[in-house]
Amino acid sequence: MMKKIQQFGLFLIASMMMLLTACEKNIEGGNVLPNFVDGNAPVLSITSTTFAPAPADSNNSVLTLNWTSPRYSVDPSTVKFVVQVDTINGNFFRNPVEFTVTGVNSLRWLNKEFNNLLLSFGLPFNVARAIDIRVISSHANNNERLISNVVRVAATPYRIPPRIPLPTSGRVFIVGDATDGGWNNPVPTPSQELARIDETTWGGVFNLKGGSYLLLPINGSWDQKYALTNGSAPGIANGGSFAYYAPGVGGGDNFPSPTTTPGLYRIRMDFQAGTFSVTPFSEQHGLPSNLFIVGGATPGGWNNPVPTPAQQFTRLNSAEFQIASLRLTAGEKYLFLPTNGDWSRKFGAVNGGAPNIGLGGPMAPEGADMPAPATTGNYRITVNFFTYRYTLTAL
Repeated sequence: MMKKIQQFGLFLIASMMMLLTACEKNIEGGNVLPNFVDGNAPVLSITSTTFAPAPADSNNSVLTLNWTSPRYSVDPSTVKFVVQVDTINGNFFRNPVEFTVTGVNSLRWLNKEFNNLLLSFGLPFNVARAIDIRVISSHANNNERLISNVVRVAATPYRIPPRIPLPTSGRVFIVGDATDGGWNNPVPTPSQELARIDETTWGGVFNLKGGSYLLLPINGSWDQKYALTNGSAPGIANGGSFAYYAPGVGGGDNFPSPTTTPGLYRIRMDFQAGTFSVTPFSEQHGLPSNLFIVGGATPGGWNNPVPTPAQQFTRLNSAEFQIASLRLTAGEKYLFLPTNGDWSRKFGAVNGGAPNIGLGGPMAPEGADMPAPATTGNYRITVNFFTYRYTLTAL
């Protein structure tokens, strides 16, 4: 009898061990998933770490990425790889461009493909910039992600025709009932003109309200316009693609306002990519209607109010102010004031000790005093509230 009890006890222990083993398996949705063995991070290599082709070579192969197998204990044809590309300032945390492939250990780009990728970051033409590339491997279900080494490429994008024809006037204006000027054409200037940010980008800061608007290359003329192909597309009030409508070509939808409550917004028009964006302008002190310079570097010193018109900026458009020529004294400092005689609001440098800050840089409300250039002389001073930067040019 005792022998039977011992046999039963052994059977019970064995059964419990089998049950515990079964419980250790990864069960998801009633299905038993396999237990994968850890792999090794892939090692990335590239055929060239320099990208500077001529536009005529656009259809040639420029870069080929290769990476080693992560050696997961699964069928290699099911392994997923995500190739990430980003600027060095992005650090793969902002908005890296991603390419996903499965079951292969390489990726090839043509010159034109990689050039378009670079331009999507807003990089300038013909200027070398550092670009980082890495690969992330994983199982098909994204489990066990392994990150490769980072390969840095010195990339120089070449010029391609913009998707949207640039305004022959070199200027862009906004009109519509969403703006302060309504549908009156010509529009009030300089407040309803965009600033030219670079060769193919315009931007402005505007008080928008409920309604809609259009963009015009010639103030006072309806012959040409920049409009939408679909003004009711989801999210289009905050950005998307836009189109050019030439003289005699009808159609096109208005840009819908992003708001029904009046407020300041940045509008950015990228003619190279054919896209626009609309974002709130929430900076402290808002957008000034006037601007003055005060400080020991100026002829008027720190006396406030400052002498006008010598130390008053001229407004160029919705976002830019400029003094054509002003003598600045080296070794001294200055600030920008939106109201002459008032110290309660001011604009200064983000970092008054930054390298080359004497020739300009990022600014901020209530920022640090701005150092004058290293050489005493006459300078053109430009302040841009779209980019929130100021620039000094020696004359």
